[in-house]
Amino acid sequence: MDPRFRISEDERCASEASYISSPPLLAMTYTQSHYTPQGIPSSRSATMASSRAFALVLLLCALSCHHAAATYAPVPAKEDFLGCLVKEIPARLLYAKSSPAYPTVLAQTIRNSRWSTPENVKPLYIITPTNASHIQSAVVCGRRHGVRLRVRSGGHDYEGLSYRSEKPETFAVVDLNNMRTVTVDAKASTAWVDSGAQLGELYYAISKSSPVLGFPAGVCPSIGVGGNFAGGGFGMLLRKYGIAAENVIDVKVVDVNGTLLDKSSMSADHFWAVRGGGGESFGIVVSWQVKLVPVPPTVTVFKIPKTVKEGAVDLINKWQTVAPALPGDLMIRVIAMGDKATFEAMYLGTCKTLTPLMTSKFPELGMNPYDCNEMSWIKSTPFIHLGNKATLDDLLNRNNSFKPFAEYKSDYVYEPVPKPVWEQIFGWLVKPGAGIMIMDPYGATISATPEAATPFPHRKGVLFNIQYVNYWFAEAAGAAPLQWSKDIYKFMEPYVSKNPRQAYANYRDIDLGRNEVVNDISTYSSGKVWGEKYFKGNFQRLAITKGKVDPQDYFRNEQSIPPLVEKY
Repeated sequence: MDPRFRISEDERCASEASYISSPPLLAMTYTQSHYTPQGIPSSRSATMASSRAFALVLLLCALSCHHAAATYAPVPAKEDFLGCLVKEIPARLLYAKSSPAYPTVLAQTIRNSRWSTPENVKPLYIITPTNASHIQSAVVCGRRHGVRLRVRSGGHDYEGLSYRSEKPETFAVVDLNNMRTVTVDAKASTAWVDSGAQLGELYYAISKSSPVLGFPAGVCPSIGVGGNFAGGGFGMLLRKYGIAAENVIDVKVVDVNGTLLDKSSMSADHFWAVRGGGGESFGIVVSWQVKLVPVPPTVTVFKIPKTVKEGAVDLINKWQTVAPALPGDLMIRVIAMGDKATFEAMYLGTCKTLTPLMTSKFPELGMNPYDCNEMSWIKSTPFIHLGNKATLDDLLNRNNSFKPFAEYKSDYVYEPVPKPVWEQIFGWLVKPGAGIMIMDPYGATISATPEAATPFPHRKGVLFNIQYVNYWFAEAAGAAPLQWSKDIYKFMEPYVSKNPRQAYANYRDIDLGRNEVVNDISTYSSGKVWGEKYFKGNFQRLAITKGKVDPQDYFRNEQSIPPLVEKY
């Protein structure tokens, strides 16, 4: 086995995010279905603890040393921005580049080491709010003083655009790591979850309230809620309950004016856009109300590896048409690495009912009762991601020591890939610098939902999604993995979606295109190049909505939705 893939399943995640943050491990407290990390105020009750006088003292100190540290904006503008912030936000929640803690606060959220190198433009400040009013103040101050905001929440920003810029730019980061309260109402089958929470924390909180409720979001527990929901969000429940975004029933979002909105006070298009239209384009989502879904007391999980010599090519060739047609209760995805394909499944039911189903629908795999692992849904979440030694405590682990250099791409497949091509694919998977392929079958609920129901458009006719994952552990070792990623993506072009060649927004890929900024506004024509690959026909509606809620393009990055202002 290639040593680059031996140590972790962390990069196998089937959902990632447009926001990103990974703070240290903090225990969770539980009282009447309400979770808050110990030592961190709830986002609904936190108050500013610092006095105005103390904040001004810190301001003077920060300004005196920051003058020499930053290079991207005139000093008076930065002084004005910081002065504005400390009037409303405790100074202890603000980190200037000159702060001794700044490198740690910035680095703890970076999972892809490619984006921590010196050539990446870093934020002037990191703002770590503990309640919505702090975010409102950051937006007001940022607009007043010409400092843009980027936002990160919790785990898997593949291109790092939530905390870095490719070109010199005056910006600050709103890091939502302190805002991760989860409040569950089991009787109503709903929950409110802050954007800074990670999926594992949401799943854990749900399980503490009810053993027969769950939520259909990403596979990896370290993914941030804010980014996952904003870009769609799918995992092992996608075939039964669709994506996370379509199960969001309310939001609290700070708009470009610094106003805190919810579903009742925002337009229908704005509410539609934040649920799958990508993070950071339409405001800063503080928290999400979600509809919880029923899960049985027992689910069954299996992982069956097959090498090429054991028939992996024939099995994947069969899988690509069988898996999308199975009942929604059964999800079988494939992880292909080297000369091996692992068939990884979750079934909403017992082994007793799964076994005859597999015998009937996919007998070639040879699944039998000895392959079954029966457990509760909540125990399946760390098991699938980390294996049979995983515990529920792993869902709360926010430590992140796995920080490789990484490259990611994605595809959608509508027509079965010919068997000879699968043979060639396994040849690609053993080449120098080879990565892995993660393939998630669609069908059932995710495919039955209309394309325009949410911005996430990959629905009817999709057989499966592909995520290409590659990583390495020294900057100088990146040539072969990067070339492999580029080459296999080109090789797969004839066998995947066309016009456009689609991609998943949460598997952000800057190679698909970058916004061009003209007169300080991202152009629609440049955004359309990459935007229609993520959103297909929904991209235009997203851009029109952006033109209504943020016509000056304040919330932006290299792949944010550009404003399209309708003329009457």
